[in-house]
This record gives sequence, structure tokens and C-alpha cells, in this order.
Amino acid sequence: MKKAFFINGGAGRVLCAIPALEYYAKNIDKDVVIIVEGWYELMLMSKTLSSNIYPNTHKDLMKVLKNREIITPEPYRLNAYFNQKCNLIQAFDMLINYKTVPRKIPDTKHFNTFISKSDTLFGKDLVYQAKNALQKDKVIIFQPLGSGAELKNGTIIDESGRSIELEDIITLTRKLAENYAIIIMGTIDIPVDGPMGAMVPSNINLLQWSSVINEADYFIGCDSVGQHLANAVKKPSTVIIGSTFPENISYPENKEFKIIDKGAEKRIYSPIRITSDLTIERNNESLMKMEEIEIDNIVTDIKNKLGKNNFIIMQENQQQSCCGNC
Repeated sequence: MKKAFFINGGAGRVLCAIPALEYYAKNIDKDVVIIVEGWYELMLMSKTLSSNIYPNTHKDLMKVLKNREIITPEPYRLNAYFNQKCNLIQAFDMLINYKTVPRKIPDTKHFNTFISKSDTLFGKDLVYQAKNALQKDKVIIFQPLGSGAELKNGTIIDESGRSIELEDIITLTRKLAENYAIIIMGTIDIPVDGPMGAMVPSNINLLQWSSVINEADYFIGCDSVGQHLANAVKKPSTVIIGSTFPENISYPENKEFKIIDKGAEKRIYSPIRITSDLTIERNNESLMKMEEIEIDNIVTDIKNKLGKNNFIIMQENQQQSCCGNC
């Protein structure tokens, strides 16, 4: 019997399911049905799957599903996943394409990222605005908070241990802003006294963010959807990880990714979607706190990659080379 796959969970999970679903559509069933229970628009980044995807609110959906076996792949319940033998992309590949062992990363690493013309123009425009408003020639996208972060009583709390600590967000932003135009990616306003030297846009959807990241020079963030988008568009990145395992949720094999593993040898695996253990959450919740030397090292690494700000120099050079008719 033909299959219908239900994909649920956060935005990162939806993105990570795409390579396995593309493989299934190309090699097993070109008419496979894919029901996206959340973040439907992210599946639109795959041209291969554009005719296979349905939102779970699709009219008369049961007529589509009636003669299909419904499968809901759950990577967090896969033994290879919770024992750090595979990442999310590989886990979906094992569950969807019936693999008993993880395939090598190069076989499942990327999907054919499609960014529409309107989203491309949006990304170019926002990056251009950031460069001119902040007087910098290079742009960094910074996503400091995970989906579990909350603003409470003037501070940010993330019991999942995935978000960067508030003080470190402010310090890192201000230090990077000395040389780069910083665009903060997120839906929570950072509580801060005084300017951070960053652009904080609002009402941007994830398809638009994919374009903004693609048009920028660098990405820095935590364990959240931004790093998956950065990997998809092959953008150089720094990813800071605490409570989760890089082997599971990031891309250590990506030579353009610099992973700062704050939780190494201190975290305990959190059995999400299997059971809930408050002891583990308490152990992991403070792992993202950084020392000043660590922040300085991150800034130095990015400077070595991108160089210093040349915006003013560029303007001066243009004036010096002007023919006199300007």
C-alpha cells in the first residue's frame, strides 16, 4: 500500500525531513503524500516536493488519505538518534526510507533549496538596509534564542538550555557590531539598557529569513531553526550548543560550521517525546553561560573569517577616485 507521511514538530524538524522525503519521492513513490502539521511553508523550499505536500487543514484531506498507510516518523524515538549515532536528517532518512543504519552525511546533507524571487528581493533589501543603516560592509545574522525561550520579568528564561544567556547576547552583539552589521533573528525583544548596535526587524516569516541568511555574510546562533537554514543555503556559521548534542541537531561535518559545544561532558540527554525528567532539565538549563574569553574567541574567529569593516574605507576610496563630475 502506498504511504502518506505526517511531519510534525518544530521548524528545524520540518527542514530536516526534506532530504529523506525528496529521496523517497525520487526513488520509491513519486506520488507520495506528505501532510505537514506545522510550518507548511518551509516545505515549499523543496521544488521536488511541491506537488506532494498538503497542510493538515486541506479540504477533503481524507479522500487523499483513504487508500494510503499513514506513517508518522519520530526521530527522537529512534535508538540511533538518542544514542548520538545520527543527526535529524539521517534519522528521518532511516525512518522514511527504511534504512537500518545511518547513511553517510554526504548522501543526505542538503536538499535543493528553493528561494522565491519575492523572498530573494526581500533578503537583498534587508541586508542592503542593514549595511547602510549600520555603516558596515558585511552582515551577520544572529539568532540567540531557541523556541523554548520566554521573556519573564525583564529577563529571558529557557528551561530547555538551548538559548544564549541574556548578558552574553548583549556582550556578543555589541562586540560584533564594532565591525559588522548585525541583524537579530527572533520574535522576542531583547531587554537591554541602551543600544546594541543591531537591527531588530519584526514580522518576518521563515521563508524570508532563509533569503536574509542567504544574502548575509555569516550566521551565528543556537540550537534553533536558523542554523538549519544556514546549513541549507551553505552559509558559514558559528553555532553555540548547550543542552543538546551536536551529533544530533547540528552539522559537525560541515566545514563551514564552527560549533562551540558548551555542554560537552556536562549535559545529560533530554529524552524529548519519550519521557519528561525535571532532573535532566535542571542539570542542563545553565550550560549556555559563556566566559568573556569564550566570547572574545568567537569574535576573533569571525574576524579571521570576514575581516574588519571596510565600509568607511570604501566610501573614502570612492571619493578619491571620483572624476570630479559627482
